[in-house]
Amino acid sequence: MNNKTALAKTKMLKPQTKKSFTTYIMVTLAFVIMMILSSTGNVSSQIDGLLVPLCVYSILAVSLNLTVGILGELSLGQAGFMCVGAYASALFSLATKETILVEWVRFPLAILVGGIFAAIFGILIGIPVLRLNGDYLAIVTLAFGEIIKNVFAALYVGVDSKGLHIALNQADMNLEADGTEIIRGALGVKGVPNDSSFVVGFILLLITLIISYNYINSRTGRAVKAIRDNSIAAESVGLNITKYKLITFALTAFLAGIAGALYSHNYATLQASKFDYNLSILILVFVVLGGIGNIRGSVIAAVVLTLIPELLRSINSYRMLIYSIVLIVMMILTSNEKARTFIVTNFGKLKGMVLKIFKRKDTAEKEVK
Repeated sequence: MNNKTALAKTKMLKPQTKKSFTTYIMVTLAFVIMMILSSTGNVSSQIDGLLVPLCVYSILAVSLNLTVGILGELSLGQAGFMCVGAYASALFSLATKETILVEWVRFPLAILVGGIFAAIFGILIGIPVLRLNGDYLAIVTLAFGEIIKNVFAALYVGVDSKGLHIALNQADMNLEADGTEIIRGALGVKGVPNDSSFVVGFILLLITLIISYNYINSRTGRAVKAIRDNSIAAESVGLNITKYKLITFALTAFLAGIAGALYSHNYATLQASKFDYNLSILILVFVVLGGIGNIRGSVIAAVVLTLIPELLRSINSYRMLIYSIVLIVMMILTSNEKARTFIVTNFGKLKGMVLKIFKRKDTAEKEVK
């Protein structure tokens, strides 16, 4: 009986495992192709500069899908968690620049610091906020993102022989002659080491995908999906709803902090104004258009919708019009059951035709021989 149960569980998990491995292979193939094109000089400087942001947005979309798609709660605070991770990692890198000289040691630690600080903020915000649902949760998380952005935009941090100075006004800093400003209010942080690269971005995206898929298919993930489907029934069988919501929220914040660390080390200047509510809405658009609960779709949507505006810069007058049309078409295709069935059916027919053609060629070659 136990063997049959184990066999049944194995068969049940096989499609999920296959789906996750397909995503890993797709992302790896895309990375290899882009590396080959880049090394041979077949990628423009415009696309080359977008490679790291593509990884950043993909990580953000996948992480938000854990809250929106798996937990079933609408959160608009992703930009705020990204901001925390970006500033925390940047400050760590600047503080340890002269003590930890090895880049491949300092940068992973900075990424980890950014993720941990973002997760801490996620827990602190999640404890009171996750008791809310629906629009109320969305409004509160959006307000959190705006508060974080404005706090960092007004924050001044410097260091001198007397130690660390923190103020909300530049005049109150009182730095000595040997002091240096690290955070300069709205001007942000300058001199962040440029440690980010497409290789690092790919590794972090792959780690994010592995964490997300394993979390979804784990016991905790199944409990989270049970809460999403029916919270009353889940609570009646003994599931601690607040606990599981908080775990998912903290994981989402941690991954957003990692994306923020990757983002902050890709530019020489880090400004809080970049992490406004428009960024949170953009990430939500990636999740919705890629399919709520669809991890692979989030990555595809993030890549496509980030590339389209840049590729259409040559026709600047019609750029946003075409972008809007693509958004509408993608929304119809992802939300309409008939459209999805039509695509899957016709793709299957096309695949069958191609296989028949190749099969005929192989048969003809064998007959000739």
